[in-house]
Amino acid sequence: MAKHHFPLLLSLILTLGSCQTLEELSIDYMLPAEISFPAELKRVAVVNNTSSTPENTMLPEKEANKENEISRAVAYHNGDATAATTALAEAIAHENYFDEVVICDSALRAKDITPRESTLSKEEVQSLTQNLGVDFIIALENMQLKATKAIRYLPEWACFQGAIDVKAYPTVKVYLPGRKGPMVTINANDSIFWEELGTTETYVRSRMPNDNRVVEEASKFAGNIPLKYILPYWKTSKRYMYINGSVNMRDATIYVREESWDKASKLWKEAYEATKSEKKKMAAAHNIALYYEMQDSIETAETWAIKAQQLAHKVEKVDEVSRQGKGADSVPNYVMISLYLNELKERKAALSKLNMQMNRFNDDF
Repeated sequence: MAKHHFPLLLSLILTLGSCQTLEELSIDYMLPAEISFPAELKRVAVVNNTSSTPENTMLPEKEANKENEISRAVAYHNGDATAATTALAEAIAHENYFDEVVICDSALRAKDITPRESTLSKEEVQSLTQNLGVDFIIALENMQLKATKAIRYLPEWACFQGAIDVKAYPTVKVYLPGRKGPMVTINANDSIFWEELGTTETYVRSRMPNDNRVVEEASKFAGNIPLKYILPYWKTSKRYMYINGSVNMRDATIYVREESWDKASKLWKEAYEATKSEKKKMAAAHNIALYYEMQDSIETAETWAIKAQQLAHKVEKVDEVSRQGKGADSVPNYVMISLYLNELKERKAALSKLNMQMNRFNDDF
């Protein structure tokens, strides 16, 4: 899911008139995972289904140096699948989402004499679930690391910088017993970074982690990457509330500070209906949208945010501003409300995806 950052808004807030002062709020809400599991699936086994890789060493490849770089190289590694599997199982268990999490971190295919497809067969899944006493399987199927190492001189700081940027690519599959083939395949990636600064190149090189440490820590990191695809997760976002413009708006702000959102929403709706000012209607509509979001009524929140956006479009004459080639600072309310509306739409899409996923799982279960 896309993440919005709001440094622009902080500067835009300063441009708003005193009659429309904003107050910043933080909101925590849970986002559904890419996969949703039926309540019947209470026990899960996390298994290492990667193939054995005898030649599992860092393989460096030199790259052309960039500006101010003394050296640069890229290295590839298959990672420590055991460490990644254990990290994934521990991360899942830590969330207390399932009743039981079983770890099978020994490579299932370690004793294979001839290569075979990594995907577990229907018979293998059935056998594993029975032997491990679980309802379904989450399998680490593949994991690769790409490490970029660089030493550069930073003239503006008169020092040397050493950096290692490792991109991890774990592949995880979810298996249900009785079903042919995996239910879901997760191909995820993320990066972990090390940095050292020093007055000499030798000092920086001596402080950088060695290959073994890089592989170990990156592998554990890789095991945590698929977690948000498997389990719901919390997100903290900034929200902005209009606090002035009328007696009702000011009184509603007091109610919000006392966590009395229902009383605040009543005053905002009264303010919306009572005023003929489109600017004041815009502020009230935005706050009403915020109220419904706090109640997890995302569709209703979206409806009110659209009203606020449409009013902001008229109040700040967005079309005219656009023709004149002016920037976002000329339409601060419209920009802020539009960003907020985008987040509401993303939350709505995530919930819709969750419902579709649940229906698909229920059909297969």
